[in-house]
Amino acid sequence: MKKSGNYLEKIPCYKEGLGYETDESGKVTLLIENKGVFNRIAQKLFKKPKISYIHLDEMGSFVWPLIDEEKDITEIGKAVKEHFGEKAEPLYERLAKYFQILESYGFIIFK
Repeated sequence: MKKSGNYLEKIPCYKEGLGYETDESGKVTLLIENKGVFNRIAQKLFKKPKISYIHLDEMGSFVWPLIDEEKDITEIGKAVKEHFGEKAEPLYERLAKYFQILESYGFIIFK
């Protein structure tokens, strides 16, 4: 496991068991299975869904397929900059926050 002092050098990886689909326009939807005792109770009592759907925005939908267990955040940022240009700025601040959010929800881990 690579330990790095620079957050942008971290390599994101999908969390095992997390599914996603891409629609015809390229928008990504994450498929989160709600497992565990409390989720089962909520599903029975409150009619909560077994699967939650998380719809990513345009930039998130572009970034998500770039996660390949090899590219670090800096490399992903270069592809984002090339695709979105100035629209992506402030690029690395946005990417760092995006990956922090993905990690906090348990959608990714870092290698």
